[in-house]
Amino acid sequence: MDRQLPYSAKTATGDVFDVTFRLHSETEDPIKVHQLLSAILENIDTELSVIGPSSNGDVLQAVAMALAIRTRMINANRYQLTAIATDLVADSLAACMEAERQSPPAGHD
Repeated sequence: MDRQLPYSAKTATGDVFDVTFRLHSETEDPIKVHQLLSAILENIDTELSVIGPSSNGDVLQAVAMALAIRTRMINANRYQLTAIATDLVADSLAACMEAERQSPPAGHD
C-alpha cells in the first residue's frame, strides 16, 4: 500500500495547490516530513523577503544544490543515493504537476 501525504501550498499571489505526495517506502514519520516541508518553504519565503526579488531559476538552483548537498551528507553508496534522490524528485514533481492551481478571484464583480 502506498502511503500518501496531502499538502496544501499557497503562493505569494494567493494561488493554492493541494498536492498528494506519495511517500517513499523508507519514510518513517510523515508528520515530520510535513513539518520540515513547511519550514523549508517558509524559510525560502523569509529569505526572499530579505534579499529581494530573485528569479525562479535562482531559487530552483539553490534548492537543487541544497538537495544535492544534503544527499551527499548521507554515508551510503553514491549510486544508491543518486537513485533515491532522483526518484524522490521525480515523484514529487509528478505529484505537483497533477495538482490543479486554484487562483483567488481577481478584478471587480
